Amino acid sequence: MIRGTAFAKVNFGLRVGSRREDGFHRVDGIFQSVGLKDRLSLAAAETDGIQTAAGAQVQEGLDNLAFRAAAAVRERAGSSQPVAVTLDKTIPFASGMGGGSADAAAALAIAARFFGLDDDTVALIAPQLGSDVAFCLRGGTARVAGRGEIVTPLDPLAGFALGIVVPPTEVATPEVFARWDEIETPAGLRISSPDLPPALRPEGELVNDLYPAAVAVVPEIDDWRQEIEARWQRPVMLSGSGPTLFGFFLDLDEAADAVSISPTGARLAEAVELSPHGWTIDD
Repeated sequence: MIRGTAFAKVNFGLRVGSRREDGFHRVDGIFQSVGLKDRLSLAAAETDGIQTAAGAQVQEGLDNLAFRAAAAVRERAGSSQPVAVTLDKTIPFASGMGGGSADAAAALAIAARFFGLDDDTVALIAPQLGSDVAFCLRGGTARVAGRGEIVTPLDPLAGFALGIVVPPTEVATPEVFARWDEIETPAGLRISSPDLPPALRPEGELVNDLYPAAVAVVPEIDDWRQEIEARWQRPVMLSGSGPTLFGFFLDLDEAADAVSISPTGARLAEAVELSPHGWTIDD
């Protein structure tokens, strides 16, 4: 059995461009792995399967992205060995933190070790599974472009932590992009450079172009953002298509203090550190 960890990601900014010929929109932004994590394991089995750490069946079954990643590696390796994947979830589903993509990236890495594939081969599989999987496979800090498949590593960021709040709703990313098309390039949510941690200021202001579309799909997101901003006394940004909201703090203690006074009823409210990895394997 091989065990590993998948780390969530936060979009510090996300600019959205025109729709490509393949139907996906062009994007550009700074992505960051964070300490919120899922745990996975993969082992040889008599039949294929995926279950939770408690032994329950995963809702999507063999269509789960983590299992599909493991199966893609197996196919590329030319093996027919059935495998069992165990998935212990912490990253909230449909939250804009790439939980499914992070699980897929970790599953790619774990399966590559299990089936004996090299990193370059696995990297070719990642974009086929989803737009965020290529970043999650690389992890750390990166500028992401194209539909998400162009990942340019950046120097690791440091000197700050994040307060994260996930409102009690789920957001379907395709629906948000479709609404963005309908609104016709709306003005995104912005955080100006002086309000950013020093390590991020050279990038200029951060902008999430998807914010108006996300609010059009789920209006409660704006209510949550305004309430959190009032309590935290600082700008709050949306990660990706949402609904995850986050703010910047000096350190983990300051972030934890802010999270403790967040509105009640959130799916998750947590102080997190930045992670230099998108995944790790337990040796």
